[in-house]
Amino acid sequence: MEAEAARRITAPVHATGPEGPWHAVREGLARRGNASVFTTWGEWLPAVLADPVLRPLLGRDWPRYRQTADPVLRYRFVASRLAVKYTAAAALGTSPAQLDLAYKIGGRPYLRGFDQIDLSLTHTDDLIAVGISRTGRIGIDTEPVDRRLSFDLLQDQVCTPAERDTLAALPEAEQTAGMLRLWTLKEAYTKALGQGLRLDFSSFGFATGSSGDTGLLAPDGTPAAHGEWVFGTYPVLGRYLVSIACHDTGLDTSRDTAAATMLDEGFMAMVSGLIRTENPVPEP
Repeated sequence: MEAEAARRITAPVHATGPEGPWHAVREGLARRGNASVFTTWGEWLPAVLADPVLRPLLGRDWPRYRQTADPVLRYRFVASRLAVKYTAAAALGTSPAQLDLAYKIGGRPYLRGFDQIDLSLTHTDDLIAVGISRTGRIGIDTEPVDRRLSFDLLQDQVCTPAERDTLAALPEAEQTAGMLRLWTLKEAYTKALGQGLRLDFSSFGFATGSSGDTGLLAPDGTPAAHGEWVFGTYPVLGRYLVSIACHDTGLDTSRDTAAATMLDEGFMAMVSGLIRTENPVPEP
């Protein structure tokens, strides 16, 4: 399973700001159909404070940015949106300002006009992580490695019977680490499904060993998927765990992820129609 995840999931890339490295995102999307980025909001602070084109970069998020009174919350918000836009722009070979970031009910971000692209955004403390996929749904979640999730208090809400049996036999330190890994994997999976905490975490499971990679399991510990989902957990910056859930629809999607190729034709027609309406061609 570890080799399978390494083959099918692009390991998270550390983006230190607008500089990237964005080539790794482009390569990951081209080779595996997905990519992810982790960064800290402080690494984007110089760009936030100095960028003269911040307003067009933020687009529809500009009013929320301006109306957020707390400076820390304001900078975290804008850094996360810039991280999403720069990640998507790198994958699509376009400018971040050309992308229209919108939100579904529940707050999940998406790119208007790019129906083939799925996005996931998560953050905790100063860490921001972004996932992007062209092969199906993607979910990403992160937690500090020192977060303590009590097995005794949470086992019935978080664990399947098979997971409870395995974790109960472990020493306390391994038990705590196993709970945290399971939590991030289940968060990533339910985010990919668009369900979040609304889905019962005890209704599906993962292997509880030390490996960072696993398959989806039924409550009794038997396999619940047959290759359409792949999962991975990665330590980043020495103090966080990042878990990723990737779904592969099995469709032969184009490896050409340039914006001109991936842009939804219906959306493009709508934009062209608006342009013609606002700028009518004069009659001869």
